[in-house]
Amino acid sequence: MNVPPVPPPSRLPAGIWILGFVSLLMDVSSELIHSLLPVFMVTVLGTSVLVVGLIEGGAEATALIVKVFSGVLSDYWGQRKPLALLGYGLGAFSKPLFALASTSALVLGARLLDRVGKGIRGAPRDALVADIAPEAVRGAAFGLRQSLDTVGAFLGPLLAIGLMLLWANDFRAVFWVAVIPAFLSVALLLFGVHEPDRPRAGHQANPIQRANLKRLGPAYWWVVIAGAVFTLARFSEAFLVLRAQQGGLALAWTPLVLIAMSLVYSAGAYPFGKLSDRVRHTALLAAGLAVLIAADLLLAWANHGPVLWAGIALWGLHMAMTQGLLATMVVDTAPSDLRGTAFGLFNLVSGIALLLASGMAGLLWDHWGAPVTFLAGAAFSALALTMLVLRRL
Repeated sequence: MNVPPVPPPSRLPAGIWILGFVSLLMDVSSELIHSLLPVFMVTVLGTSVLVVGLIEGGAEATALIVKVFSGVLSDYWGQRKPLALLGYGLGAFSKPLFALASTSALVLGARLLDRVGKGIRGAPRDALVADIAPEAVRGAAFGLRQSLDTVGAFLGPLLAIGLMLLWANDFRAVFWVAVIPAFLSVALLLFGVHEPDRPRAGHQANPIQRANLKRLGPAYWWVVIAGAVFTLARFSEAFLVLRAQQGGLALAWTPLVLIAMSLVYSAGAYPFGKLSDRVRHTALLAAGLAVLIAADLLLAWANHGPVLWAGIALWGLHMAMTQGLLATMVVDTAPSDLRGTAFGLFNLVSGIALLLASGMAGLLWDHWGAPVTFLAGAAFSALALTMLVLRRL
């Protein structure tokens, strides 16, 4: 008698949903601040756009680089949740510093602490998602977590608009509110997520010793290189906010930029995550790059009106198509016991690329203007797309 095969699970485990809401709460906190921070630095602290780019690029690069060490440590230790808790905790404790900052140096210090926390939690959390999610729905799991994360990314700016209007553009008072969802996020992770038991065999070995690194084959390193070139094309979203403010958008309404982008991102992340379980990954990544080229060209063209908002929406669409996809590609090309290390190395290279991209964007903006900045982004996107085409999709 033939026993029919057991169908793959179609429902996502509760732990994936809880991790998504942990990300949502922290993103409400972070984006409440970050949606106002570029304008706060330029209009209140008198910071140049180049310095804004360096602060944003340096902070985000720090987060990505720190992921190397947290990812390796999570593989070596064999546990993900304690490191994720440490990272979310540092993010929460950084939030009051933004309200207290009176110089660009203090903003940089707060951003670095916040991003160190993000770096510590990022790779273990992504590896934890992979550990919890069944293989058949792994793309959907990453897409759902990213989608809920992005819900927070537009709720935060939406709250920022309301509070700025209510409190007459009092940036510091708004920044204090961000403390609340940050600590709620830590509490939800602490009490709501159970880490699955994992075999201890092999976890005492150094994950970055030569023998283990050789297990990360050519397919994985191709994903790393493609991700780095892609990151060069996608500088900080702070430049989207500054582009709209340059076009006359009032201070209290500048968070609308991230709201619009994040609405599209959130709506698309889960469907595109599910799609990535069915289609060839490089083809979907190429489509995302084409969308990014279109976004850059529109943002180079106009700083107000329908063209600006169409560019912002396309930026969110390309994020929905590619961010969860890149995480899935890392998982699919790395051994399960080296997932944390694989995410860490991937993010190290991407972090260096992001620092270069944001610094270059700020330099181009200060010397040649915003249109040249976005045209350069389109050029790097075209380079990444060419790489994919040459690989014969």
